[in-house]
This record gives sequence, C-alpha cells and structure tokens, in this order.
Amino acid sequence: MSAINQIETEVIYLAIATFKRYEKKYLITKEKLDEILPILLEHMELDPYCIDNNEYRIYSIYYDTENHDVIRHNSSGPVYKEKMRLRSYYDKNDPDEKIFMELKKKGLGVGNKRRIKLRIREVDPFVNDGILPQTKDYLSTQVSKELAYYFKRNKVKPALYVQYDRLALFGKDNKDFRMTFDRNVRTRRHDFHFGESDEDELLLPDNVYIMEIKILGAIPLWLARLLSEKELFSHGFSKYGVKYEKDAEEHKLNYCLTDKNGNKVDFDYFREI
Repeated sequence: MSAINQIETEVIYLAIATFKRYEKKYLITKEKLDEILPILLEHMELDPYCIDNNEYRIYSIYYDTENHDVIRHNSSGPVYKEKMRLRSYYDKNDPDEKIFMELKKKGLGVGNKRRIKLRIREVDPFVNDGILPQTKDYLSTQVSKELAYYFKRNKVKPALYVQYDRLALFGKDNKDFRMTFDRNVRTRRHDFHFGESDEDELLLPDNVYIMEIKILGAIPLWLARLLSEKELFSHGFSKYGVKYEKDAEEHKLNYCLTDKNGNKVDFDYFREI
C-alpha cells in the first residue's frame, strides 16, 4: 500500500472510530412518529441495516464501578462526562466474535465517540489486566491506549445490559445528519451476554420511542420547523441514567462501603460510630 493510500485508509477509519457531533433527544409516541416519518423520508433515507424497512436490534453492556461512580457522576449534570460500553449488532457470544468497545464523551452538548473492534475473549484481559487487544492499524492502537488509560483511572466491570430496536435515517444530502428512533428498551443487571433473558425489564412503555437527532452542524431549517409545528421539545434522556435513577429510588442497588482502614463494612457499621 502506498503512503497516500495508507493516509486515505486512516482518514476513513478516523471518521468511523472517532467523531464529534451534537446530539438532541426527544421522547415521542408511536402516533407522533407515524405523523412525522413521511415528512422525514422526503429529506432522509433509511439506514441500510433497516432491511425491508424494518428496525434492527442493538445490544450493549455498560461498565461502571462497584459504587456506580460513573453513572452517579454523569447523572449529576456535569459539564463533562464519559462512559464505556460494549456494543454488538448480533446476539452472538462466541469468544472469537468481534464486537465494539466504545468510550463516549460529552461536553457542552458535543458528543465524541472513540471505539475499537475486538474479540469477546479480549475484553476481560483488557479491562482487568491492561492487556491491549490485537490491532492492525495506528488509529486502533491509539484508541486502545486511550481506553487503557480509562481503565487505569476507573476500576469498572459490567453493570447494566441494554438492548433495543432501532429505526435509523440518514440525510440524503448530508450523511453526517442522522436520526434514530429506539423502542422496546430492555435492561438487566445480571447475566451479561448479548441476547434476551428472562430477567429483562422494559424501561419505557411499549408505544414510546427515544428520538435522537445527531448532526455535526446546525439542524436543517425544515426539521426545525417540523419540530416546532409538532411541539416536539428536546428532553435529555440516558437509558443507563434512567435505569440508575429508577433502581436507586427503589433501593435496588448495592454499594461497597469501607471503614477508615479500607475494609468492607455494611451500613450498620456507620450507625454504631
């Protein structure tokens, strides 16, 4: 491969593995989606993964500390936040199956995603022992090192499984302009594999969608008018964040408490001192 082709390859990978964009989320009903979809399709087209105009399924595993420090910080409304997850588009769990590991960052409304592709069997050694996964290009290696630094600062482990069905659209004239509609959001805190489980719980009513607008620049005028006419207003929404708040309110979360010597204790210890 020539030097020029090598540069072109790395630029293409950069567009996929690392990118920044503005993200706005909305909660809408199925009835409202049916109203706006024909108008959206005048300016946008369905994602190729929406085979026969159908939704496709996304599987994710979010990582957090034993005390849920990541989501607690992110839910406090900070200027800057980040989270790490595994993502797959198939419910396969073979150790040699390739999946994505993603580090999502957000500051001042701008999202930045860094991700690499690795095999399932490489995940635990990477997260727990700092063993870098095999990479074939410079950019993947750099993102791997960035993730390794994240693991060094944050002792994380699988904390929440999330799966949902997605309908996705791209702008006809701007492929960086994207809209997604997620429904049938299911979560669980145990049995971390890609695929359904008897422990799955619905996060939202069945007829509610999470609509998200993702764009590198300004929202098109026609879409701004549509949102105004249909009285659709941005509503910050995090699948992990909402599940955390729900579980915290219902006292379903465990925390690791330690005394002044770093030994694990329960709540009774603090009542006695």
